[in-house]
Amino acid sequence: MTGDGAQRVFRRRVFYIPGYDPFPPRRYRELYRKEGRLQASISGYDLTLTARPPDPDRPYGWRVNSRMDSPTEVEVEVLVWSDLVQRSMRRGVAGTYWLLLRTAWVYGASGALWALLRLRKGPMIAALYPAVLLVGQALLALGVAWLALWLLADLPWGGEWLVAAAMGWAVLEGFRRIDRRLFVYYLLHDYAFTAVAGGAYPPVLKARLTEFRHMVAAALATDVDEVLLVAHSSGVHLGVSVLADLIRAGVPASAPALGFLSLGQAVPMASFLPGAGRLRADLAYLSTRAEVTWVDVTAPGDGCCFALCDPVAVSGVAPAGQIWPLVISAAFSRTLSAARWAELKRQYFRLHFQYLCAFDNLRGGRFDYDYFRITAGPLTLADRFRGRQPSASRITTPRSPHRGLE
Repeated sequence: MTGDGAQRVFRRRVFYIPGYDPFPPRRYRELYRKEGRLQASISGYDLTLTARPPDPDRPYGWRVNSRMDSPTEVEVEVLVWSDLVQRSMRRGVAGTYWLLLRTAWVYGASGALWALLRLRKGPMIAALYPAVLLVGQALLALGVAWLALWLLADLPWGGEWLVAAAMGWAVLEGFRRIDRRLFVYYLLHDYAFTAVAGGAYPPVLKARLTEFRHMVAAALATDVDEVLLVAHSSGVHLGVSVLADLIRAGVPASAPALGFLSLGQAVPMASFLPGAGRLRADLAYLSTRAEVTWVDVTAPGDGCCFALCDPVAVSGVAPAGQIWPLVISAAFSRTLSAARWAELKRQYFRLHFQYLCAFDNLRGGRFDYDYFRITAGPLTLADRFRGRQPSASRITTPRSPHRGLE
């Protein structure tokens, strides 16, 4: 995998943009620690994670030391927007049902829903899941209320109506309280956050993306060998805009290698909306830039992503000079052992995070996807995937009903 002329990485800065996730960033540190240790034991290399002293001027992060043919020092930092996610999720039952109606209208009236269904049915089943279950919960609550009315029909002063309303509401509130198991409210708030302005970034998120851009730009001014931006799920389109603005502002010729690893992307959920002109412009721009190496990794086994869909092409904004992203598959059914795949293939939400986890059926060679070799190994993203051809199954047919650029 070294290849002739490959640049050895001795020091790397990694920035990680999570998807729509209300949990604190230490969750990703513990995931990296656990899965990195497992991958190291499987693949036969050394990987050690250590804490980094708190620094109010830097994002939450940790240090990694590895030896994979040669030693590499890595600093991983999480670009946090979980506080914005938490704020957007502070809605009760009534507010969530209002969001359901508004989100359904945005996707339906704009034509985005039908275009997305034609693109990939898997993620659209995931998108329709919260709508179907919320409607089902409402029908169950109405049924309970009706039953209460029937049983308590003889209460004085119309008290049966109050009891029926209270029981129906209790059903809805009960479902909300167990949503950690069902993910209904969580998924709806995810889609609603994207649809709130028809696909445009809300002002508070624009400000956060500017902060992210400054952090990555500052890292490019240090003496590391590579700066790698990793983005997952709903964080991928945020990463696109961060890097597009960064490159527009100018990247010095002497800067370290710049890489972008996008994982489990759901870009079309945003880029197909009428207000996503800035995102579409950023996709088109980033896809032509030689300053960055962009590798997009998805897997057909992940029903929450738009697997093997070129996010630039399917959004209808692929320019004549497009060179990125390199679209490849993590091939869960092959890179996980038969026993592990059988265990995980029905755990849809867990599979959506598999890109950040260990694979136990690696075959060796340059085509294996190993998150820890990419983030903590001795090769830049460009060198690791140099000469790699895109997946033969990638989808490039333009599907977006809205293709205007801001």
